[in-house]
Amino acid sequence: QVQLVESGGGLVQAGGSLRLSCAASGRTFFRSDARGWFRQAPGKEREFVAAISWSGGSTYYADSVKGRFTISRDNAKNTVYLQMNRLKLEDTAVYYCAAGPVPGPGSRYDYWGQGTQVTVSS
Repeated sequence: QVQLVESGGGLVQAGGSLRLSCAASGRTFFRSDARGWFRQAPGKEREFVAAISWSGGSTYYADSVKGRFTISRDNAKNTVYLQMNRLKLEDTAVYYCAAGPVPGPGSRYDYWGQGTQVTVSS
């Protein structure tokens, strides 16, 4: 069983920055472990934000965050990060970390964290 715990969410003004972390525990991760970030705003469906391969050599972003958000990982710490810059009001959502065999917006993710709230104010 895998546990994913997100942290780093909070309240920030538009134009500001936040860094989310997703720490994994519970089993040894293999080279097929990809991670993704998703978000869900009130009244909306969950949407893909970013994903990264085990090596970090492949990354994927939603068009809405490209150029503003950066996903990275530290496998020694079993942790994935989402650096969010130039935040907009529409970035307000609960952000979820997920783990699966293949990275990408349409991939299957088998494990999910509990989510962390990000609120962007004007």
